[in-house]
Amino acid sequence: MQFLIITGMSGAGKSHCVKYFEDIGYYCVDNLPPSLIPTFAMLSRQSGKMERIALIVDIRGGDMFQELFPALEQLTMLEIAYRILFLDSNDGVLIKRFKETRRMHPLAQDGRVQDGITREREILSPVRARADYILDTSNMLPRQLREEIIKLFVEGRAHNNLTVNVRSFGFKYGIPLDADLVFDVRFIPNPFYVDALKPLTGLDSAVSDYVMAQSESVTFLNKLMDMVSFLLPCFVKEGKSQIVIAIGCTGGKHRSVTLACKLGGLLEAMNATVVVEHRDIDRDAKAAGQ
Repeated sequence: MQFLIITGMSGAGKSHCVKYFEDIGYYCVDNLPPSLIPTFAMLSRQSGKMERIALIVDIRGGDMFQELFPALEQLTMLEIAYRILFLDSNDGVLIKRFKETRRMHPLAQDGRVQDGITREREILSPVRARADYILDTSNMLPRQLREEIIKLFVEGRAHNNLTVNVRSFGFKYGIPLDADLVFDVRFIPNPFYVDALKPLTGLDSAVSDYVMAQSESVTFLNKLMDMVSFLLPCFVKEGKSQIVIAIGCTGGKHRSVTLACKLGGLLEAMNATVVVEHRDIDRDAKAAGQ
């Protein structure tokens, strides 16, 4: 079991950390009282269901934060290995971030952010001294923080947390509102006008074979894969966790379904995480009362 404690200065990026650690497979708990850490760790070890755990513990807990060191000693006695990640930032950047968000510093009850930061540094200095990792986020964008976390905690494994949602649809029912990329395949000969294929869908081999027998389909799919192969690493670098690729034909039943399936299969062969959906595949039949 990998047990990580995330702490650090208020405004240094811990809220972003929660999302990023969840993306790489950690079970995250925010603002757990330190006195409960040993019990939580024991239960997690006994269950055997959580291999990676990240706890965010900081000054928001008030006086309870002082219980962190006794809790860490208990973890050692229980032979539960842990690591500490400390997020820091310079005072000027922290003050700017608090002003931008219009939030009050947890220790600045009189409203003076600088006083709260100074007090927090004093309280956290022993924890910072014991930290296994210290990340200074003063000049980091959220994307760069995510990259640093992956470098430190994915342990050299190629990591791709991007889920590609390939969705077929019919233009006559509207473009999916959450689509990141939209492609129109209405230029491909339509199986709808072949009597034997009209009642079928792109999930049927007869329709799929017909669509892929068209030179336009093959050329389109090759060019689409070339572009998507280029784009996916760029999306990962930018920190996206999901991308929706929408492929549309007139009714969302034949051509778009076939090409969505083909694209999904090619992406899976690249070890991408893929979800293929057919939004309108049954819409015509339902509209006709079948």
